[in-house]
Amino acid sequence: MSLRDMPEKQRRHALELLAVSAIGLVPWTFLLAVTLPTDYHVHEWRAAWVGFDILLIAAMASTAYFGWRQRPRVLAVSAMATGVLLICDAWFDVSLAINTSDIWLSSALAVFAELPMAVFLIHRTYSLLPAAVAADLVETEAEA
Repeated sequence: MSLRDMPEKQRRHALELLAVSAIGLVPWTFLLAVTLPTDYHVHEWRAAWVGFDILLIAAMASTAYFGWRQRPRVLAVSAMATGVLLICDAWFDVSLAINTSDIWLSSALAVFAELPMAVFLIHRTYSLLPAAVAADLVETEAEA
């Protein structure tokens, strides 16, 4: 069900929740900016990064799988999620490597691998949307 297909009350509540959440994040982000330490020792660094990379692997694999299966609706969602995860990966790789010798490698990977792939996937998602809508219409007509 798309946002346009929702009953008006449900749609309004969903949009209000998103707006209030965005507004609520502003003071929270400010609070973090002024209270978080600039340096912090992490106890489960390996688990955090390996867990994130496993999530990224699953997102990439599911995107490939749904592409091969020609499932435009789930492919669009999976490709968008993979693109967003790649942007997050680039952000954390670079921001956590600042003032270390790893900054050059992290920056190169972000600029030449992670961000171009993210842009490609997000761009492809937008080109998949008409196919996803058409598949939805065919499915709806078949059910009727």
